[in-house]
Amino acid sequence: MPSLAEKKYSHLPPQKVAFIGLGVMGAPMAGHLARAGHRVTVFNRTPEKALAWQAEFGQSTAPTPAEAAHTAKFVGLCVGNDDDVRQVVAGPDGILESAQPGTVICDHTTTSAELARELAALCAEQGVAFIDAPVSGGQAGAQNGLLAVMAGGDPAAFAKAQPLMLAYAKAVTRIGDSGAGQLTKMVNQICIAGLVQGLAEALAFGQKAGLPMEQVLDVIGKGAAQSWQMDNRGKTMLAGQFDFGFAVDWMRKDLGLVFDEASRVQAEVPVARLVDAFYAEVQAQGGARWDTSSLMVRLTEK
Repeated sequence: MPSLAEKKYSHLPPQKVAFIGLGVMGAPMAGHLARAGHRVTVFNRTPEKALAWQAEFGQSTAPTPAEAAHTAKFVGLCVGNDDDVRQVVAGPDGILESAQPGTVICDHTTTSAELARELAALCAEQGVAFIDAPVSGGQAGAQNGLLAVMAGGDPAAFAKAQPLMLAYAKAVTRIGDSGAGQLTKMVNQICIAGLVQGLAEALAFGQKAGLPMEQVLDVIGKGAAQSWQMDNRGKTMLAGQFDFGFAVDWMRKDLGLVFDEASRVQAEVPVARLVDAFYAEVQAQGGARWDTSSLMVRLTEK
C-alpha cells in the first residue's frame, strides 16, 4: 500500500536514483522510492540482499556503489558506521568515482558530525553535494514511510533532495550546515536513552507492586507521562518481547558518537553514560541484537 508521502508526491516526475545499503532500514526506504515511480538502482555488500530487493521491486542492481550512482542525480545511503560511509562514498569503486556534478548524496547512516563535514568538503570538490540526513522512527518507520529526517548541508541541495526523501519520511527538516543533522540525531539518542530507562524502571516498579500494568499504561498514556516509547514499546516490554526493532549494539554505537562529541564541546551527559553502562550489561546477557527496550531485562531477571 502506498504511503501518505508517496501519494502526496506522486506528481513528481520519475528520476534516476540510487540507494546504497539494504539493511532493515535501507531496503524499505529504497522500496518507497521505487513505489513512488522512480528508477532505482541499488547496491548492497551482500549481493543476495540486492537480488531479493530486485525480485520484490523489479528494479536494478549494481555490482559497486560507483556503478549504482552513475547518472543518478540522487543517491541515498544507509550503511553501518563512519568507516563504511567513507568507503562507500570515497573509496575504490565508491560513489565519487562516477557521480556527476549536481548529484546530491543523502547519507542516512548515523555517523559523527566530523565525518559529515569531511565528506561534504570532499564531495564539493567534484561539484557533488553531501547531505548528512540521519533518521528516527526505527524499522517500523522505514517500512511505513514515516521516518523523521534531520539534515545538515547546503540549502539548495537539500531543497532538491527533500521531495525524494519524503517518499519514505513524514518529515524532512534541514537543521543547518554540514554536521547539523548528525548532531541532532545525537540529541535524539540522548533523549531516547533516558526515556527508555525511565519507562523500564516504571514498569518494573509497577509489576513488583502488583499493579495491572496494561491498565496502568492505558491510564498514564493519556497524561503527561505519554511518549512514543510508551505507546510503541510499553506492552511489548511487559510481555518480555525484544526480538525486533533498534538493536542494543546500534544504540551503543550511537551513544559512543554522543560521548565523543560531548567531550569535544564540553557537555555533560551523565544519564546517557549511565544508560550506556546498563546497555553493556544487556549485551553481556546475550542481548546485543535485542531492541533497545530490553533495558527492562536488567530489572526483572534478577
